[in-house]
Parts: sequence; structure tokens; C-alpha cells
Amino acid sequence: MNFAGLIVGACTFLSIGMCHPFVIKMEYKFGKQGWWIFLVIGLILTAISLCMPTLIWATVFGAMAFSCFWGILEMFQQETRVLKGWFPENPKRHAYYEARRKALGMKSLD
Repeated sequence: MNFAGLIVGACTFLSIGMCHPFVIKMEYKFGKQGWWIFLVIGLILTAISLCMPTLIWATVFGAMAFSCFWGILEMFQQETRVLKGWFPENPKRHAYYEARRKALGMKSLD
């Protein structure tokens, strides 16, 4: 039996599953300005993937890298979800969110 596909699939599933909560926490803490952290981690994981001697681990690290790259897009979309009131906003950045809502012509949540 060849378990390579199951190993890669499970690791990819876990990678995607971990990135979404990180996106939510990072946007809450730092705002969308934290997107570059996902970029750096993704680039590091890409380099590791290129250096892996076995195909399974190269694929796993590649999938993790692209989960981080997808996290960049999600970071910007998460701000939109916060602006719509779907996720809680950081009270320390309330003025920023209100200014963004006003600039986008959105209704204030106050």
C-alpha cells in the first residue's frame, strides 16, 4: 500500500485548517498590515520545499507554503468581514474601522 497521498492530504488539510484561525487572530491583533508575515513564512516554506529530498515532504511543505500565500488574500477579506460585523473588531482600532466604513460608504455598526 502507498500512503503518500493520505499523508499529503492530511497535512494539507491541517495546514489549511490552521491558517484560517491564524488569519482571524492576526487581523484582530495587527490588522491587514500583518499580511507580510504570511508572505515571509510562505517564502521560507517554499525554500524548504525546494530542498526536501523526498517528494512527500516537498509536497507537504509546498502545500503549507501555498496555504500561507492564500492566507494573504484571506487577511484582506477578513478585514471586510470585520467591517460588515461578521467578526469582532479590535476595540483598540475602532477609529480605523469606522474610517474604513465611512470611506467605503458602509453603515456604521455603532
